[in-house]
Amino acid sequence: MSDEPLASTAERTLRLIELLLAEPEGLAPQELQTRLGISRSTLFLLLATLKKQGYIQQAEKRGRYRSGPRLEALRATAAPSSADLITAFYQETSQRAPAETLSLAMPSPVAVRLLAQVEGSQAVRCVPPLNRPLPELAAAEAVLLEPASAEIQKNGYALHSTADSIHLSLPVCRDGSRPAAALLLSAPAFRWQPVEFLQTFLTDLRSAAARLSYQIGAPAYTPYRRQPAEMLEPTSPLSEAELSSFLQGPWTARLACVRPDGQPHVIPVWQEWDGQAFYVIAWQGSQWAEHVLQNPHVSLTVDEPWLPLRRVTVRGQAESLSPDGSLLPGLLQRMAQRYLGSNAGAPIERVQAVFRIPAETVRGYQGMPGATKSG
Repeated sequence: MSDEPLASTAERTLRLIELLLAEPEGLAPQELQTRLGISRSTLFLLLATLKKQGYIQQAEKRGRYRSGPRLEALRATAAPSSADLITAFYQETSQRAPAETLSLAMPSPVAVRLLAQVEGSQAVRCVPPLNRPLPELAAAEAVLLEPASAEIQKNGYALHSTADSIHLSLPVCRDGSRPAAALLLSAPAFRWQPVEFLQTFLTDLRSAAARLSYQIGAPAYTPYRRQPAEMLEPTSPLSEAELSSFLQGPWTARLACVRPDGQPHVIPVWQEWDGQAFYVIAWQGSQWAEHVLQNPHVSLTVDEPWLPLRRVTVRGQAESLSPDGSLLPGLLQRMAQRYLGSNAGAPIERVQAVFRIPAETVRGYQGMPGATKSG
């Protein structure tokens, strides 16, 4: 082995991975230490790092180590189109460790399969096996089915229970509307009632699905797009607190401006609301920034395509801010955290313009206009 510390660590890590890939039943720590010829402390440091990143797993506490979901995904030679999804999934879970087991499911020619997984922190947990069709994947299959059922299109999720486990799944959309993959949260049935499970995890899991969609290129997160109007509550206004809470989620805004020829122009943008005004960023090459500089009268719409169908509409005059001002670094970092789940903001040099839009009018509602209560 090389005397260079970094090279030595890399060699040991690669050798450890090779050993585990060659032993489907896994190896005990003592066996790994003997074969690698390293100290116990060094071995467990490598094991802990690889386990945290999803490359290896341990069947039980102090049990044998074997290849984990990330290595299995590589072994299965996942399609290039799924590589960015798997990377985004592990970045998301490294920022926010799930309390229950979270998996990434994708359709295959035969059936829906799990390609990546992070086990929950509970002592007793539900861990569906990777790369194998299972009854427990019914929730993921339901959100990936084309066309999805009317109920899933209305709610934007699927909830499925067996005698032993409960599963909540939401779509991840590469183009913003058509499901390309699914997040699947799994837990033992004895710990949760379905309604409690849904209330506890739906909001956070929906935000995670939106962030993954943005990371793989979606301009917005609007799965299934249109929702049926049956059984919706009449429109009701959002309180100030409800409006503010909704706008803190990772939901893009549609900004409407006017082109020089008088035609309307609508574009999805990241937004930040401070209670008085919206801040939006135009990336390099954005034509709409020039339109707004010529005519600052704009409107913004932020909405969701599932119940309770909340939406916020705003009108105002955009004010151009200096893109190299002291405001921008913090704004970029906060937006990257909300939309991508990353602490690293986008490079400032990619920003063409920053606009502040004081709200002349701001209205928030939920429900479907024209819907009536039965009975």
